[in-house]
Amino acid sequence: MKPVNIYALTRIKDPERLMKLERQMSKRSRFLKIKEWETEGLKAFTDNLCRTFSKTPDLEFFYSFTMPKLGKEFDLIRVCDNSIVNIELKSGNVGDEVIRNQLLQNRYYLSTLGLDMHFYTYVSNNDRLVRLSNSGKLVDTDFDELAVTIGEQGACYKGDIEDLFKEDNYLISPLTDPGRFLRGEYFLTSQQKDIEKQILKHIKRSETGMAPRPCGFTGLPGTGKTLLLYDLAMRLSRGDKVCVLHFGYHLKGLEELDERLKRIDFYYCEDDNAVEIADEYKVILVDEGHRIDKKALYKIMALSDKWQAPVIFSYDREDAIAKEEREGYGAELIEGLEGFTGYRLTNKIRLNSELSSFISCLMAFRKKNIRHDYPSVFVSYANDDSEAAILIEAMEQEGFVYIRDKSIDPASGENGGEYEIDALEATCKEFDKVVMLVDDSFTCDGEGNLRSVSSLSEQNSDDHRVRTLFHGLSRAKKNIAIVVKENELLLDVILFILQK
Repeated sequence: MKPVNIYALTRIKDPERLMKLERQMSKRSRFLKIKEWETEGLKAFTDNLCRTFSKTPDLEFFYSFTMPKLGKEFDLIRVCDNSIVNIELKSGNVGDEVIRNQLLQNRYYLSTLGLDMHFYTYVSNNDRLVRLSNSGKLVDTDFDELAVTIGEQGACYKGDIEDLFKEDNYLISPLTDPGRFLRGEYFLTSQQKDIEKQILKHIKRSETGMAPRPCGFTGLPGTGKTLLLYDLAMRLSRGDKVCVLHFGYHLKGLEELDERLKRIDFYYCEDDNAVEIADEYKVILVDEGHRIDKKALYKIMALSDKWQAPVIFSYDREDAIAKEEREGYGAELIEGLEGFTGYRLTNKIRLNSELSSFISCLMAFRKKNIRHDYPSVFVSYANDDSEAAILIEAMEQEGFVYIRDKSIDPASGENGGEYEIDALEATCKEFDKVVMLVDDSFTCDGEGNLRSVSSLSEQNSDDHRVRTLFHGLSRAKKNIAIVVKENELLLDVILFILQK
């Protein structure tokens, strides 16, 4: 999205022509729906600025910009090398507290740019202009002062504004980057905030004497479940004693959080899902709940009843995987709890739509589902272990991280470096590029679901190869590579998916 000349834009009154001109100027991929009051407010603001600043007809602003992934909207932004000016437009009477809260929120989101920041709100119906002071107070001002601020800016940034808001600047995992999490250098999407608000209400009701009922949220990998759960833990720990039970890999980040964040107790639940809690807590939070089994779940709910403590679950939604490949674990057990209230995150924060679509097609192959090009997905074929190792090493040289399933590749990785990681250790981490190996144990059943012959042939086996592949590929943010070893039928399926 490019900046637009607001003077030129506001010379047009017809809404349809205005939308067409705005799209031409901003280079948006779609038409922007502009309401009549928004047009009138923008014109009133521009005309006022013209009276005090002669260069107004030359000014460019990013108009009606929405931050990628987060969904945060801004009316007018002007970005320069040294500073940023944000102006929000209102038409009717709006309370000062509402205006102030919005500008404070804008400051919070735009702080990642590291520039001097100036925040204003213009209310057109009473021709009022206010600004946010450095101390966070709302101060009445005028267009003369705004003209000086804009005049000191210099030329507006001409590039695509979305390039300034890289995901790494504001999307983090508490376990991958505990330092930034503890410093509060992260943002929640509007959907995360809505779910958090509902859960806090749910917990508050349980404090009125009602029996605590379990609640939680799910979603595909990459929807921000871990960040939401840990943010909830931070909020709840301000007034209550809380604990977090983590069923994923014992990350160093979890140890760091436990060491530095004294008001929350963290418990790592081993592979056998043992739950050993010595203390009593007001709230129990469960991370990686899709890995939980029946025994551990019943133990947690028994503690919940004993302490009258509500339980909050965060877990992956594994609907993409065939039901038989995920029986006895996770979502079905949690959602089957009596009185359970669930919420679903649908906005993919980490995983882009292209990779998400490919993974879904691979897990449940349906010819009618093949609708996309997949330029960020790569596949290669190996006839034996030696060729597979060569191909994987080549991908590592290209910056791909090899997520290794030990049940398929037990020998590799004994001395693995920065580009190789065990599948369990990859839990809750993100990588730009991921490469994984699949062998001849993978097949598609009669309905097109990806299955593992090895997993199905061993009763009560811990070898969940399809689940491991699903979660491993979902760690990728930009690129996926798959090395297919001795499985031409699966290669044909992947090639069919990739070749639109």
